[in-house]
Amino acid sequence: MKMKWWQIGSLGIQHVLAMYAGAIVVPLIVGGALHLTSEQLTYLVAIDLLTCGIATFLQAWKNKWFGIGLPVMLGCTFTAVGPMIAIGGQYGMPAVYGAILCAGAVVVLISPYFGKLRTLFPPVVTGSVVTVIGLTLIPAAVNNMAGGQGAKDFGDPANLALSFGVLAIIIVLYRCFKGFIRSIAILLGMAAGTAAAAMMGKVDWTAVAEASWVHWPQPFYFGAPSFHGPAVFTMVLVAIVSLVESTGVYFALSDICRRRLTDDDLAGGYRAEGLAIIIGGLLNAFPYTTYSQNVGLVQLSGVKTRSVIYAAAAFLVLLGFVPKIAAVATIIPAPVLGGAMLAMFGMVIAYGVKMLGQVDLTVQENLLIIACSVGVGLGVTAVPNLFAELPTGLRILTDSGIVAGSMTAIILNAVFHFGKARKAATLPLQEQKIS
Repeated sequence: MKMKWWQIGSLGIQHVLAMYAGAIVVPLIVGGALHLTSEQLTYLVAIDLLTCGIATFLQAWKNKWFGIGLPVMLGCTFTAVGPMIAIGGQYGMPAVYGAILCAGAVVVLISPYFGKLRTLFPPVVTGSVVTVIGLTLIPAAVNNMAGGQGAKDFGDPANLALSFGVLAIIIVLYRCFKGFIRSIAILLGMAAGTAAAAMMGKVDWTAVAEASWVHWPQPFYFGAPSFHGPAVFTMVLVAIVSLVESTGVYFALSDICRRRLTDDDLAGGYRAEGLAIIIGGLLNAFPYTTYSQNVGLVQLSGVKTRSVIYAAAAFLVLLGFVPKIAAVATIIPAPVLGGAMLAMFGMVIAYGVKMLGQVDLTVQENLLIIACSVGVGLGVTAVPNLFAELPTGLRILTDSGIVAGSMTAIILNAVFHFGKARKAATLPLQEQKIS
């Protein structure tokens, strides 16, 4: 059945709303941790929305050179949050974007061959990595719930009421609704929490008042990129982990759309993600990856046409050109953001556990890989001075629990499973499903 323009538009807006919370939360977390000004934070949110739209268009438009040609949305990856904060804190924002540019270039270069490298990242590795990501981000959520680290009213009962109120709203929406309302539960929770905070006098509208209505992207907004070996290595690792997660999304969508993916299809998808990461580096945005939450919308709505995805991409680009709208996201109080972050980061942990459910846990080597990688990742997060005496160049790799845990999982998987035809170690990637 041919859809009318307003039907395509409304379905496109639904896709935008489903991924909007994730798209704006990442710049808010990174910008807050790196102490960006309200003007810089507004730019970061606006340029991120714009680049999400460009990245989505590149992926949906299948051609000879790039694109998977499936109804897939792209957004900034949560995997990059911890590493970007660590790199920015040690080397500054230019180093973050130098690392992102290099990571994008590496992804483009390896795109024809990555299908063969997937054996390096079976579910026992990717599941451990995703679980570590969620665990290491929880402290940031809890700090925000109390009012934000260093806040004068840290732990104030009003802050706790706001944060747990937001969490309660999200839970109620998940319990009482299905489909579209459930998919935007986090966005609705933050909106309700911000409204309550405004009535309590905890919302500062200055950033919205001062933001312009229209602006143009500024390449290298934070300065010319700088390049540091450990930072580049860290971001390349983040990009590769994101590719592994994206591959699962590709196969999930191919099942829904009843389309068999070829090696050329996968290469086009990987290359599109690499180009999106490069654009993110040039415009001072983020690394980009496929968003699994939008797969659920495709399945629920039954609409598999790419015209809806093109409409969603156009809406994202439009939002990116209007800083006034982007500035609204920057006024969300820390406790409200913290309540939403707890739910989102908790879901990251849950998704990691779900991925580990594909692993044969009767194999002791798999248990040891999970135990050591999660233990190292969480340990470095809990005791950040563990590697304080190491050379500065190495500390960018060891100070991040995500990177330390990821490296542990990759190395131990190689030690235990390389050269062994051990089917129990992992299931084929094609059997991975994303709900």
